[in-house]
Amino acid sequence: MKNNFIQRAVTGVLFVIVLVGCILYSPLSFGILFTIISALSVHEFAQLVSKSGEVSINKTITALGGAYLFLALMSFCTQQSVGARVFLPYLGLLLYMMITELYLKKKNPTGNWAYSMLSQLYVALPFALLNVLAFQNSSETGSVTYNPILPLSIFVFIWLSDTGAYCVGSLIGKNRLFERISPKKSWEAASAAEYSPSLPLLALHTSFHLCQNGNG
Repeated sequence: MKNNFIQRAVTGVLFVIVLVGCILYSPLSFGILFTIISALSVHEFAQLVSKSGEVSINKTITALGGAYLFLALMSFCTQQSVGARVFLPYLGLLLYMMITELYLKKKNPTGNWAYSMLSQLYVALPFALLNVLAFQNSSETGSVTYNPILPLSIFVFIWLSDTGAYCVGSLIGKNRLFERISPKKSWEAASAAEYSPSLPLLALHTSFHLCQNGNG
């Protein structure tokens, strides 16, 4: 357990360092990082759902779709002249996935297309929506400002929640939460996951309001 905890701690620290570095450095590094993460996450999702043998989805196309969705929404948030037409190639990609499934000789074309769509809604879209937090459009000046704190805070809170759940669950977790789905998860760990980010969240909330009052 000790070695596993150290491995998780080191991985978590490196993960936060990479996120902090890329998010805080510039909007370009933010975009590159999460375009890669979006593509790899969708590809991983496709691999996981294909393991059952019930469905078989195109990993490359869905991964490219996830990457393009992030870039399209980033362009939409940062360049007012782009407009909604930036999403037209993405809609074309979704139609391509649907139409090709009708002609490919696979045993479950409807399920394949459904899971392909799920990879975009469940995995790619949440990453793409980080752009809405990161880029703020001023109606007074018409300019777009990059605010890295909000997208960064989401990942820091996830890391804190996961670490808190692991520590508490490993030490005092006895009452199983849902053995059929995850045999080792406990109610104690779930409670720790919920409350571990509370103090950092309160500190961020307070500092955000202090900054707003100071600017006002």
